[in-house]
Amino acid sequence: MTGDARAPAGGVTTTGGSSHPDRRSLAVTRPILARHDFVSVAGRYLRVYGELRGQPPVDLPAVEPAALHQRHDALTDSWVAISPARNVRPHTSQPSTATDAAASGLRPACPLCPGGPEIPFSYDAAVFDNRFPSLVPDPPLPPPCAEYAPSLGRCEVVLYTEHHIGSLATLSPLELARVVAVWRDRTGELWADPNHRFVMAFENRGEAVGTTIAHPHGQIYAFDRLPPFIAVRVAALARHRGENGGCLSCAVVAQDAGSERVVGDGRSFVVAVPFAPRWPFEVHVRARRHGLRRLTDLELDEQHDLAAVLREVVQRYDGLFGFELPYMMVALEAPEDAPDWHLAFEFLPPHRTARLKKVRASVETATGLFINDTLPESNAARLAAVGVVPREEAPPLIVEVQR
Repeated sequence: MTGDARAPAGGVTTTGGSSHPDRRSLAVTRPILARHDFVSVAGRYLRVYGELRGQPPVDLPAVEPAALHQRHDALTDSWVAISPARNVRPHTSQPSTATDAAASGLRPACPLCPGGPEIPFSYDAAVFDNRFPSLVPDPPLPPPCAEYAPSLGRCEVVLYTEHHIGSLATLSPLELARVVAVWRDRTGELWADPNHRFVMAFENRGEAVGTTIAHPHGQIYAFDRLPPFIAVRVAALARHRGENGGCLSCAVVAQDAGSERVVGDGRSFVVAVPFAPRWPFEVHVRARRHGLRRLTDLELDEQHDLAAVLREVVQRYDGLFGFELPYMMVALEAPEDAPDWHLAFEFLPPHRTARLKKVRASVETATGLFINDTLPESNAARLAAVGVVPREEAPPLIVEVQR
């Protein structure tokens, strides 16, 4: 089997400090990213992207969905996922940077590095079913009453690279192009499953947001029902369309693009602190084009631009206080019944200063009213002032499943 072709250097030019591709060149030079699928005897999937350098054992560690189910909260008419197995997830502490690793002289035992329990060989990028999921495609049956429901869905882990140290800011251009291609490939297949009503790729970076393993990775969840916050957004889009006859997402894009809250240059995306951020240094990367609703809708130049702006946002975060800023990043794609939804990546970092972190405390947790202790325009100016190093991103990749 063949691996992914190396991205050619041509077809990308730098304009105004940012790399902007020529669409015709991208179409000509777009290389293939091979995907190799494996399934264990227990039915657990492993997908290896790029060059295949080994064979996984047939007895990969099994998923542990003990007591997995959902319970209905009658007072809020919402569901809570119960997943006790998550308490025994593996943990590896920092170092997550080269400086920390050199200072400690230690390398933590990482289950995501080559030779670990998940992938016993070297790899470029990979995706596997989470061993400690909240949602599974074949969930155990809950008690037979209306207050319970099966935890139907899927939880996948996305490994950005085999290297233990790195981030979206420091991945090579080819590595970052792989990540975008993997997101498109996996979310597209998960959206195609009629059991899934919402699919979300995301990343939690740093112990401050609950990361248990420092290796560069993210996750993808597929849900069997619209999560509450997503349902609220869908309703807001429909209401605006009914009352004003236009697209609310287009209006938000125009408002952000014309504001002093813009923090970076994005040709296909507006990169800005939102008008009403819940987190102090929150940044939204939202598609300009109406009709770009999901990752699979990305055109070649938009894939290229997405990689560039995601790298830039994380570079700004890392330069803000002089350390790798913890954050939550979510890729928000359009549910089936939301034609006015624009694809967005939202970054939600908890720090409000280098030392202090925002805590979602009593008022916010009990009422849903967030209190932001900072001024959005001031934070946007601070982020915009952080220097970034433009890189010539690799051409987009197209995934091809090896049979």
